[in-house]
Amino acid sequence: MHSLPSLSRREMLRRCSLGFGSLALAGLTSQKAFAGHSPAPHFTPKVKNVIFCFMPGGVSHVDSFDPKPELTKRAGQPMPGKTEKTQFDSKGNLMASPWEFKPRGRSGLPVSELFPAIAECADELTVIRSMTSPSNEHTQASYALHTCFPFAGHPSAGAWVHYGLGADNRDLPGFVVVRPTGARLPNGGVGLFSNGFLPGEHQASLFTSGSPEPVPAIRPADAGGIQSLKLDAIRALDGGFLRQASDAQVEAAIQSYETASRMQMAVPEVCEIRGESEATKKLYGLDSPHPSTAAYAAQCLLARRLVERGVRFVEVPSCFGPKGAPDVQPWDQHGNIKAEHPLMARQVDQPIAGLLKDLKARGLFEETLVVCAGEFGRTPFAQGNGRDHNPLGFSVWMAGGGLKHGIAYGGTDEFGYRAVENPCTIFDLWATILHLLGLDHEKLTYRFGGRDFRLTDVHGEVIKGVLA
Repeated sequence: MHSLPSLSRREMLRRCSLGFGSLALAGLTSQKAFAGHSPAPHFTPKVKNVIFCFMPGGVSHVDSFDPKPELTKRAGQPMPGKTEKTQFDSKGNLMASPWEFKPRGRSGLPVSELFPAIAECADELTVIRSMTSPSNEHTQASYALHTCFPFAGHPSAGAWVHYGLGADNRDLPGFVVVRPTGARLPNGGVGLFSNGFLPGEHQASLFTSGSPEPVPAIRPADAGGIQSLKLDAIRALDGGFLRQASDAQVEAAIQSYETASRMQMAVPEVCEIRGESEATKKLYGLDSPHPSTAAYAAQCLLARRLVERGVRFVEVPSCFGPKGAPDVQPWDQHGNIKAEHPLMARQVDQPIAGLLKDLKARGLFEETLVVCAGEFGRTPFAQGNGRDHNPLGFSVWMAGGGLKHGIAYGGTDEFGYRAVENPCTIFDLWATILHLLGLDHEKLTYRFGGRDFRLTDVHGEVIKGVLA
């Protein structure tokens, strides 16, 4: 007697009942477009990787990268004209910046004395002074900055980049968030770095800098070859199941496990920064007497090591508050901005400047894009001794390949309240970043729930005025 050939569920649905089962299956699988996507740029990219320095809480643009002489001139007077409701709706008089702005470098780009080290890199910066956000609440605005949607459930920009370009190093994840030991994640938590409805392989991996175990359970439990034998057996079983199932979801899960296995060898090596030269450590500020500065320095140095090894997207959030305690929104100075903003600037200034200088010295600057942004800015009028949230106009800056350097693009009004010259949205920012990576933001789509989604939703224009 001949044995009957085994059939996969997919094959059975195709053969039975005139194939109507396969039509139903096709309808179901179309809800998640796993098939047919081959990661690759749409055109020649200007950069290969992104390092996103996220400043949760809202850096005051009128105290850092957007000088407003009129604030000094009219300090103490009521804010003229119409104002929108703020987070706490506490609107005092106009408040001058306590910090002096000076033209920096050959370009003359103004940077305040809050950031003396970054000011030395002014000729490498591309400042967008007319950014806007759809929300003035931390969590919603942080989600908007990361996903272009002010709520959870959508893929983070890093996940989209990994989906669009794939990994450049098969031993490391393509999207990594570097946090320091003992830190808390920004408002929004892991949802800020989620794969959303994209396949799970595009979710961020959380690395802890300065820890002997940067990823939980990253070091093999057995010193012998038992784990290797287990992995070989699992790989054989998975392969047999995949040949029968022919399911992209199963394949994605297997790929995730394979990456995790390879990470056990690669991650400890890439996270071991003690082998860096003393000059490099000093450049970033690892020798700083201030623990939060040294912690951010370790994050930035690890970010450089990751992009150097082909990680596509690395996020480096600021995680400690002005007094050095873990904080989910450390730049949120409502009560005493004059005392607390300098402490926050000290935390990130030297590490970020060191990162830019190190990238240039290693020939990585032109193939890397560094982005520094908070979820919104702060008001020109006072809230007690601080400033309230301002999503109507604020500054972000970028540095790296494909950009005009040493320029300020767009502008806010004379007080720094609203974007009035070339206003930019979060959609425009990510459309531009994707463009520099060789991705057309309108073509980078994923079918989910019956429609094609993209990072920029149905909005966004490339900010051509910042492109070289």
